[in-house]
Amino acid sequence: MVNERMVNGEWAHTRKFPHPLLGIDGGGSKTLALLADGAGRVVGRGTAGPSNYQVVGVEAAYAALDEAVATASTGVPNVRLSAICLGMAGAGRPQDQTIIRDWAQARYPGVPALVVHDAQLVLAAGTPDGWGIALISGTGSLAYGANQAGQTARAGGWGYLLGDEGSGYAIGLAGLRAVARSADGRGPTTTLTKSLLAHIDLDSPQDLIQYIYKADAPRNTIANLSPVLQNAAQQGDETAREIIRAAGRELALAVRAVADRLDFCKAIPCALAGSVLVKGQAIPAAFYQSVRELGLQLAPVTPVEEPAQGAIKLAQELAASQMKLDT
Repeated sequence: MVNERMVNGEWAHTRKFPHPLLGIDGGGSKTLALLADGAGRVVGRGTAGPSNYQVVGVEAAYAALDEAVATASTGVPNVRLSAICLGMAGAGRPQDQTIIRDWAQARYPGVPALVVHDAQLVLAAGTPDGWGIALISGTGSLAYGANQAGQTARAGGWGYLLGDEGSGYAIGLAGLRAVARSADGRGPTTTLTKSLLAHIDLDSPQDLIQYIYKADAPRNTIANLSPVLQNAAQQGDETAREIIRAAGRELALAVRAVADRLDFCKAIPCALAGSVLVKGQAIPAAFYQSVRELGLQLAPVTPVEEPAQGAIKLAQELAASQMKLDT
């Protein structure tokens, strides 16, 4: 991650640049592009479909990026840019970042472009000085951190087959399995049976088989059930409460793993992102409870509703670095 630095006596985040900045948050479900003026104020925004090229392919990812940027730039034809930052799901490795950087260089030749994975946007947007831990729980889950020395670490992010504990998908799947066990008599009676079936307009637990296995996007379909479990937990269903407690603990364990690897020993700035953490209530409560039980100190804790704001901040820092090189 580019570090904030002084340029001609000004911090990068207050520096004004002659041309706009472009920040992009590209995920597995949607892409958001923000166009900001030289002072970092957002002047345009555009959305498109998913741009995780490992899921949708390179051509579709490029098309989503083009669409989002075109919408964000409406009314500003042939826009010149000072810098670009793209925070992309599926772009954690250098070879993945090269594929995305190729898009930026083809569309904006000569413009400095930074490609990072999406968790870095959350850290930039939700921590005071760009260090601490970012925790994401949406369809998937991931903890990512950076310390003041620039060292980084991550935990989770293994995908739905190998991990993603504490994610919307993991929570929704646990709820469906609880309903199946209850229907068989292998598990306790739970109000999840009624609430989940009502949510997706099915008549019986057996109808779940066709609904899930024939879904166009089963991961998203299952992840979208997590709010139902959070509501059931808040209403006292013990099966739902146990699922939520386990999810909250897994998220706290991911944070602790990152904190240990980065030798954090005092209060740690923490940024939270993803619909499960930002829009839910039961999961954040379970997460905080486990954080206390594990002896972690997180402060300040900042929900990040729009990680693309972090892309604008990183684009500012990149532009400042480039300006320093040019002077």
